[in-house]
Amino acid sequence: MKFDKSKRKFLITVKRGFPMTDHPAASTNEARGPAAPRDPENRREDDQAAEDMIDPPVDFEGQSYRDMVAKSLLNRGNNKRLKAAIEKAKRGEPVTIAYIGGSITHGAGAIPLPVNGYAYRSYDLFRKRFASSEGSPIRLIKAGVGGTPSELGIVRYDRDVLRDGTENPDIVVVEFAVNDAGDETRGNCYESLVLKALGGDSRPAVILLFSVFLNDWNLQDRLAPVGWHYDLPMVSIKDAVVEQFSLARDQGGVISKRQFFYDIYHPTNSGHQIMADCLDWLFEVTDRSAPDEEDVLTDQPPLIGNDYVQTRLLDRQNVDRIAQIDTGGFRETDTDLQLAEMDDHDYGTPQFPHNWMHTAGSGEGHFTMTIRSKRLILVFKDSGSSDFGSAEIRVDGKHKLTADPHEVNWTHCSAVILYDEPESGQHTVEIRMAAGSEHKRFTILGFGYVL
Repeated sequence: MKFDKSKRKFLITVKRGFPMTDHPAASTNEARGPAAPRDPENRREDDQAAEDMIDPPVDFEGQSYRDMVAKSLLNRGNNKRLKAAIEKAKRGEPVTIAYIGGSITHGAGAIPLPVNGYAYRSYDLFRKRFASSEGSPIRLIKAGVGGTPSELGIVRYDRDVLRDGTENPDIVVVEFAVNDAGDETRGNCYESLVLKALGGDSRPAVILLFSVFLNDWNLQDRLAPVGWHYDLPMVSIKDAVVEQFSLARDQGGVISKRQFFYDIYHPTNSGHQIMADCLDWLFEVTDRSAPDEEDVLTDQPPLIGNDYVQTRLLDRQNVDRIAQIDTGGFRETDTDLQLAEMDDHDYGTPQFPHNWMHTAGSGEGHFTMTIRSKRLILVFKDSGSSDFGSAEIRVDGKHKLTADPHEVNWTHCSAVILYDEPESGQHTVEIRMAAGSEHKRFTILGFGYVL
């Protein structure tokens, strides 16, 4: 496997079922991981059975398993909000559990994905543990999109979690511990997302979940201090499983890496079950603990930053209320988009359908947008198709970057910050096809803006 840091590009060869330790994050001290690991393809139902033929079956009922799961509880945190959600469920009242993250939250590696990913499994465990009857209104919102960091999550939150104001979750699980290596803000977007969730009208409990890659890497050291800062419940899959990976079964080993990981990024069904059981352990511990009287303190100074809390999505659907645009040659709408199975759906939902696309026949006209804001994030489409080319991005007449959809090289949503300023001001953004790409395609999926 080769990694070009200048282009954030990975060329990976994976032999199913064998640990890969030669990628850039092979050392747990390595600061960066892959920018956009994609969902695995061709997942077969017999994969897990094949792993169990090589390694001893996992004893999900044994004491060693329970001890391993208990190690995942990084912080019980202030339990006032989570206790409130649990008590609502016990009374038979509606409770909504939301999950936002990358491909692991999406359910990658699980089969069938809609019901065997950790999000659905942990929601189902919560429902079975606390619902007063089989028909109790415990609801699931799953908003995992493969290969995307909190820099994109902050843009998606209102749309994908709050469903544009129609939902008010009682619990929000945030999982970006293996997706934020490419976060330009190095934690500011993550903390902003946490605060955005905490500040919701329903005052939801926010749980920070730290998944892990096959090489034992994640960004827990960067992101967990945010949880400590606000005393939030935190669950670390890394803390639960990594130490025991090196142990034989008679020494306390519970599951092998071969059994836990489908590939170098994503869990198998067994891995997803462990993640769900770790969240369920938090639910159990919280249920039997005395309630905290005081709520989480969110009005204190941020640990890393809160500059992106007020980020909103701008796309073709609402742009006229926010900015002035001339679409130029970007007048078409792209329908070949990244798909994600949301909630418990068995079908994919197109991501950022209200977009602007330049095509081979669009001509040389460029996209121009004038907007008053402090911060602006561009979301554009990556693609593995040779029909797509690069675009030059200018802000206030100055070259900002050249957006290359082939850096990641699969159909994927890519976010990049165009400007970040302390005061709101009027800015003009121009997007035109780069030299040599005039007759290629390029898709502007949308923008995230802070007024």
